[in-house]
Amino acid sequence: MVRIRVLVVDDHRIFAESLAAALAAEPDVEVSAAGSGPAALRCLERAAAEGRRFDVLLVDADLGGGLPGIRPAPPVQEVGEDGLVDGISLVAGVRSAQPAVRTVVLAEKDDPRRAALALQAGASGWVAKDCSLSRLLTVIRGVLRDETHLPPALLTGVLRELTAARKHRTESERLVESLTPREREVLRCMVAGLGRKAVAERLFLSPHTVRTHMQNVLGKLGVHSTLAAVALARRAGVGPVDLDPPTRILPEATTSA
Repeated sequence: MVRIRVLVVDDHRIFAESLAAALAAEPDVEVSAAGSGPAALRCLERAAAEGRRFDVLLVDADLGGGLPGIRPAPPVQEVGEDGLVDGISLVAGVRSAQPAVRTVVLAEKDDPRRAALALQAGASGWVAKDCSLSRLLTVIRGVLRDETHLPPALLTGVLRELTAARKHRTESERLVESLTPREREVLRCMVAGLGRKAVAERLFLSPHTVRTHMQNVLGKLGVHSTLAAVALARRAGVGPVDLDPPTRILPEATTSA
């Protein structure tokens, strides 16, 4: 019998252990539990190293604790309204590190905005914590068939959020396309969190020139701060510059006969 390997990630120990015990009663399900994002990542890495990867991750939407090294998924709405929840940040990290693992978000209540955010992060399902065990098992087995599961009552709201997100992305992409290649390089440095001096050193420019480029970037994007420019860049899919030490390519030396 092929067993489904499930990892429950919830910082409420009683809930996590109770859910794990209920799922483990199924003959084709093998369950482990983790109480935090970092603990879940360690479990996933250890399982992968042992050749026993997890199939499905059940993640608490309101998981506590930070996740160092994981870049949050781009939000559906403007960056910085109320922040990103750590559970959904974990979904994004797992999606990037182990894309074969299916993730399902467990939530206290239905929320179209956060459900859309979870889908954008790579989740395959959104399930209320008070749903029946049989419903949860249906979702677990469904996501392994590449199905996406959402409560029917959330569908309209989630579609509205995703449509709005796509509209924002399209507008942001158009603005980013108006930048020159050098201005895009500067924007990627801004996304990486580099200050003017660091950008100047990286691109072998003077701080004054970088300041001019940054002003041009803000003007063309129609924003008034670096934070707003970074938020717009992320909506447009602009990633950070590689932070490895830059190398300047020098012309090949010529030799005379």
